[in-house]
Amino acid sequence: MALKRWKASARELKTQGYALYFALKDPRVPWYAKLLAGSVVAYAVSPIDLIPDFIPVIGYLDDLVLVPLGVALAVKLIPPDVWSECRAKAARAAAETKFLGWIGAAAIIIVWIAVVALTVRKIFGR
Repeated sequence: MALKRWKASARELKTQGYALYFALKDPRVPWYAKLLAGSVVAYAVSPIDLIPDFIPVIGYLDDLVLVPLGVALAVKLIPPDVWSECRAKAARAAAETKFLGWIGAAAIIIVWIAVVALTVRKIFGR
């Protein structure tokens, strides 16, 4: 039961991330909301964290706390009508890119299989 809630929360956060991206492009969003939303999106996708992930427990704490708090604050600064439009665009974009995500994953798997096969062939000389 808890796993389902975590998955639902993760999907919701992903949708909100897409919506923040669309809000950044909207001229009706105030500059300070764009600044915060841009910072949250950049931090969420950045490989550099405030607390490195290799530190046990607290390494992921910043991702689990700071990103959702930043999203919540940015949402409060965005006009409600603009936010609902951005969420609708995000839902459509997520539905459209789901198939492309599977294609991308398949392409990566194929590349890794080819690399492993070439490595084995090089090592064993066949």
